[in-house]
Amino acid sequence: MRPINYLVAVCTFSATAKAWTPEASSDIIQHVGDPVGREEVHNGVTMYISPTPKAADPKTAVLYLTDAFGLPLLENKLLADSFARAGFTTIMPDIFRGDPAPHDIYFDSEAFLAKHTTNVTDPVIETTIRYMREKLCFDRIAVTGYCFGGRYAFRFLAEGRGANVGFAAHPSFLQDSEVLGISGPASIAAAEIDTLFEPARRFEVESMLNQTAYPYQVALYSGTFHGFGTRANISQPEQKFGKEEAFFQAVRWFKAWL
Repeated sequence: MRPINYLVAVCTFSATAKAWTPEASSDIIQHVGDPVGREEVHNGVTMYISPTPKAADPKTAVLYLTDAFGLPLLENKLLADSFARAGFTTIMPDIFRGDPAPHDIYFDSEAFLAKHTTNVTDPVIETTIRYMREKLCFDRIAVTGYCFGGRYAFRFLAEGRGANVGFAAHPSFLQDSEVLGISGPASIAAAEIDTLFEPARRFEVESMLNQTAYPYQVALYSGTFHGFGTRANISQPEQKFGKEEAFFQAVRWFKAWL
């Protein structure tokens, strides 16, 4: 049970939440085709930037933190473009500095993680947030993270770290302190089958989110596997639905709480 002061927090957020009705997914989310954003280098960090054609709010933006496959993965760029079509200029930094995992689910994850620790990854994200706030002049930032990036979505939702609202799909290696340390609303899209975010761990995270003073959401999608938020097999109806609904879960969350 949450402490009584949570009720105050809920009232405060509810008073400013904005309702939003999603358009047809086929008009916004893109699964195949060519990316429409561009890669640029700012302050030594390569960023994929996808400007929105119609801003929901010109002072808000999305920081997209990728899975281990990084910028080279087409699905990451297409999903960033989809957030842009939903009304958010989207910035996706190369959090691996040119050294993402190979496009093979059987890559050596231990060696990869040893190279890409928080000490290596945090500075890239910090540089990107400074660029978004100081150069692009965004006042409020929503962070969305997938797999590897899901953990960092929580890390940067902590007080003073730059994000105002967060979403993570099938987050990996999420630490207790990172969940309890959030300072804004957090949403999670979870896969039915996920060895990196198993049911027992999901329940633990839900319990910890309940201890915070912020709105939270945990959605579970049947017929999905780890990675469905970006790399779903869209020929399978449940996976296609899961990917699209997780995307709109993030968009609705951002439009409600930014």
